[in-house]
Amino acid sequence: MATYQVDYQWAYSIMDSSRISTFLISILLIVYGSFRSLNMEQEAKEREKEKERNGMSGTSGTGNTGDANGGRIQTLDTMHALCLPLGASISLLVMFFFFDSMQMLLAICTAIIATVALAFLLLPMCQYIIRPCTDGNKISFGICGRFTGAELLSFSLSVSIVCIWVLTGHWLLMDAMGMGLCVAFIAFVRLPSLKVSTLLLTGLLIYDVFWVFFSSYIFSANVMVKVATRPADNPVSLVAKRLHLGGVAREAPKLPLPGKLMFPSMHQAGHFSMLGLGDIVMPGLLLCFVLRYDAYKKSQLLPGGCETGVPPPRHFNRISYFHCSLIGYFLGLLTATVSSEVFKAAQPALLYLVPFTLLPLLTMAYLKGDLRRMWSEPFISQQPSIYMEV
Repeated sequence: MATYQVDYQWAYSIMDSSRISTFLISILLIVYGSFRSLNMEQEAKEREKEKERNGMSGTSGTGNTGDANGGRIQTLDTMHALCLPLGASISLLVMFFFFDSMQMLLAICTAIIATVALAFLLLPMCQYIIRPCTDGNKISFGICGRFTGAELLSFSLSVSIVCIWVLTGHWLLMDAMGMGLCVAFIAFVRLPSLKVSTLLLTGLLIYDVFWVFFSSYIFSANVMVKVATRPADNPVSLVAKRLHLGGVAREAPKLPLPGKLMFPSMHQAGHFSMLGLGDIVMPGLLLCFVLRYDAYKKSQLLPGGCETGVPPPRHFNRISYFHCSLIGYFLGLLTATVSSEVFKAAQPALLYLVPFTLLPLLTMAYLKGDLRRMWSEPFISQQPSIYMEV
């Protein structure tokens, strides 16, 4: 009996509360961020249509779903997809070598960005809470702009959470900030095609594998793990030292930066399960893309013809690309978890998440006959010919 428990200890570890929390929260963030992005896109389209009906817009849309949202949305192109892994590598090296001299700047910048992202995450809840108490009019704050009551409430809650995090360094508040960053990134960054998605995820897979598995041979340390787990000095401690408040400076905790989600185990005291935000955001961008394509295909009533000449079974057409990719993400995360328990070492999660999400999607698109369209220009409407065939 004892041998059985030792041999299959990894199976018990996977069922730990920290692992289950990681699975549920990461999937919920991707689903919520993807649908939030889709809703933003649809609302922007409705506003454009309303402007056209009122004669305020001189030109009609081009058919690109990413243009209707204005400058708030950042659409990645091929160059971005190729340069992002290189830029991430440079940033990782800078933080590895110069973290001590940059940690205060990193903590302050992270707090500011996380405040805005967390306010975006809390906005729908605040809109629901104060809807019966307000008429939705915006309040002017001069050069700062005009804001609704819900926006002010969400921003106030966000500032409060970040301030309490700075004072306490609690992991739950850090997770809340990380969740806001994940949802905001998925909602405001778009992948325009399957080609860009494939280039981006493949490059990030190579980036993740190199810095987790091979960086220790060059830098005598696992660069990825060291940067991800290194806490920063508290800004309160710096201010207290300048003001000669020694007691406050000693009590201010170090801050683990919200570049990851951490969940404690209920069975092992002091044990945390961690997942990097990039392991949620980057596959999440792909799932957001396929969700938008599912919605676009449904709205355009595109034919289900197959480029291969072999029509797929009818039940196969009922499976959406989003469901296929979401199941793949779950299986990839499960495989990464099993690998980390079996090998007792940190694993590059994208090594498992990218193949499990991208390969089934490519296969399904090929079988359904959508691969060519999704690869290059998935959201460009095909205009019918003005000439009639005889």
